[in-house]
Amino acid sequence: MPSRQPSAGEPAVRQIPVIVLAGFLGSGKTTLLNHLLHRSGGSRIGAVVNDFGAIEIDAMAVAGALGDSTVSLGNGCLCCAVDGSELDVYLERLAQPSAGIDVIVIEASGLAEPQELVRMVLASEHPRIVYGGLVEVVDAAEFDSTREKHPEIDRHLALADLVVVNKVDRAADGERVLRVVRELADRAAVVSATYGRIDPEFLFDCRPTEERIGQLSFDDLHEDDLHEQDEDEGHDHAGHLHSAYESVSLTSEVPLSPRRLMDFLDSRPEGLYRIKGYVDFGAHDRGNRYAVHAVGRFLRFYPEPWARGAAERLTQLVLIGSGIDTAALAKELEACKEDAPHADEHSMWGVLRYVQDKDSA
Repeated sequence: MPSRQPSAGEPAVRQIPVIVLAGFLGSGKTTLLNHLLHRSGGSRIGAVVNDFGAIEIDAMAVAGALGDSTVSLGNGCLCCAVDGSELDVYLERLAQPSAGIDVIVIEASGLAEPQELVRMVLASEHPRIVYGGLVEVVDAAEFDSTREKHPEIDRHLALADLVVVNKVDRAADGERVLRVVRELADRAAVVSATYGRIDPEFLFDCRPTEERIGQLSFDDLHEDDLHEQDEDEGHDHAGHLHSAYESVSLTSEVPLSPRRLMDFLDSRPEGLYRIKGYVDFGAHDRGNRYAVHAVGRFLRFYPEPWARGAAERLTQLVLIGSGIDTAALAKELEACKEDAPHADEHSMWGVLRYVQDKDSA
């Protein structure tokens, strides 16, 4: 609902737009958020990262750019909060004038219901918060399979203010995907992107002014849907997407064998939909950790220098899938550990086949 308007003689409160960034697993939400952080035109972005899995990989991926502006929710599903009061707790920190935040982005879990997040933001009574719109990110390369597995994507697109059709360069027929998305999201702006690179002006004003408002409309939310939510006191989460998914997490102080890990990745089951995290290959590359990103059969590694004076070097991985044998996968991951004192000169070849520079990836 709208924030309270100041009475006569009362100074206007500068409101911070809150943008909900949604999309199914692996669509490229974190990549898009990181792009915005580095192309914000001087605006300060605060983020609420709602990750799925015991390790907060998405929060780690943006924490370096956001610093103290990150609020990470960890293993919870933000859309399952009973009312908006829980979200207000997290938004309160970012809305403090001393934080100097110009826009807040809620990066939803790939398993969250975006409509629930939107309702929670609209229900907030915080005077410095205003809803800024729903942005839905679509993986063009996986669009058909995603739509087959999750037909609710049609409903998500119909609610969106802006749809980012990402990875069009990897799609067999990107133009066809764009046409279909435009038909499903006929009231939303639809933009194509590669590597999540969109103009931040699509989301927020990069030159803050005295009066801050969200640039994306939320009038398309159906009033009857909001009334139904009020009447639904027995909110049932059994139908939420996260109820159909399982996750496997690995945190290891022992490095992983590149050969064993590649054997594991090459034979990963079809139901293992998403892999993300960081890998320490020990003696095979002392200077770098490797960020890993997999969606379906797509796989990339990104070497990143270890932080100077890092107290510990950890492998941290999260695997997300449907119908997967979590116990078996956990056992296979454990078997990838290998604290070899010396490196085999050919051991990294399998990994390096999937390495691509981040700036061009």
